[in-house]
Amino acid sequence: MFETEEKKQRALLVSVDTGEDDAQASMEELYELTRSADAEPVASMIQKRPAPDGATCVGSGMIKEIAQFCKSHGIDLLIFDCELSPTQIRNIEEDAGVRVVDRTILILDIFAARARSREGKLQVELAQLQYLLPRLTGKGTELSRLGGGIGTRGPGESKLETDRRHIHRRIESLKAQLTEVEKQRELTKRQRRKSGIQMVALVGYTNAGKSTLMNRLTEAGVLAEDKLFATLDPTVRTLKLPSGAKVLLTDTVGLVRRLPHHLVQAFHSTLEQAVEADVILNICDASSPEAGLHLEVTRELLQELGCREQPVLSVLNKCDRVPDLQGLPVIGSKTLRISALTGEGIDDLLAAVEEALPEKMRRITVLLPFSEGGLAAAVRREGTVLEEAYTEDGLRMTATVDTRLLVRLEAFIVS
Repeated sequence: MFETEEKKQRALLVSVDTGEDDAQASMEELYELTRSADAEPVASMIQKRPAPDGATCVGSGMIKEIAQFCKSHGIDLLIFDCELSPTQIRNIEEDAGVRVVDRTILILDIFAARARSREGKLQVELAQLQYLLPRLTGKGTELSRLGGGIGTRGPGESKLETDRRHIHRRIESLKAQLTEVEKQRELTKRQRRKSGIQMVALVGYTNAGKSTLMNRLTEAGVLAEDKLFATLDPTVRTLKLPSGAKVLLTDTVGLVRRLPHHLVQAFHSTLEQAVEADVILNICDASSPEAGLHLEVTRELLQELGCREQPVLSVLNKCDRVPDLQGLPVIGSKTLRISALTGEGIDDLLAAVEEALPEKMRRITVLLPFSEGGLAAAVRREGTVLEEAYTEDGLRMTATVDTRLLVRLEAFIVS
């Protein structure tokens, strides 16, 4: 649950436009991130510069303007749309007279407030400590502040003291705990493979309507709010297709522009659920002017994760908000237009998912040379072995396997 405050923090958003990115679009996303962190974005300021100032990020004249605005409008918090150094934060706070957080701290704060599962909490704390560790120099007693508001949630004073050895030990402990969680997830993954249950994954930018779609398809009861990162931990539910067949539908953590690399690393295991899926639904907000970009960025991330063989369906959600459907982007060979809120296009979506699903488990008999011990181990691990016997020519196995493993076994099939 969020910290309850009688009065929301009033925030001024600040950005430096160097021409490398769309500063206005990034600022709009920062506005939504601020709302998601339960603060009130009062106004924004953007300064064009060839590069951020080393001391205060923005120029000296801009700092004076910011300080005057904070004083006259009762601003409690400055949020910068970039990553600041400890020295920059200290200098800005001294000049402006209000607390300062950067984009990374803001996102970490939202994740700290939203994580519910044990794995999610471990991942968030690990990301926070990895972000803070190289920043201990110069921070002094600031690391131990535990007041209310953005940038103060999370691990707590005992985990943020300036003793680097203590933080290193905590990081190693978190990594060990996450390794155990990953082992449990791998066991569940193997059991699913052997059972032949197929999986469909929802991926896409945060606030694209993935949770609403999950609720529409499965009555999952997942929190669905018009906020970025409204849900953080993955949800898995059973989905019934038009033919009566059942698959697992899983939601993944939403993407966001310039997601801090610590969080990309920490939540890599969560995003890897897409790698194991048989079909991937790339969800985007059709009403967003950057819908096409969001679809393309998500597609590129899926390729980086190794999702090259699975069918990916581009799903334009929130079409009820778009009067002219002709101008909507088309990514890939299959683009579906739906509204998870009204139910429009859901039947077509389910039919497309069923059509895209690969053939289920097949029963085969193979004769594996003794040199293919690794392949035999894969059959035992990922398939269901019905019979096996050693012969003069190799290992004869009868098993049920999925289509991915079948491709590797084709050369050795005897019946």
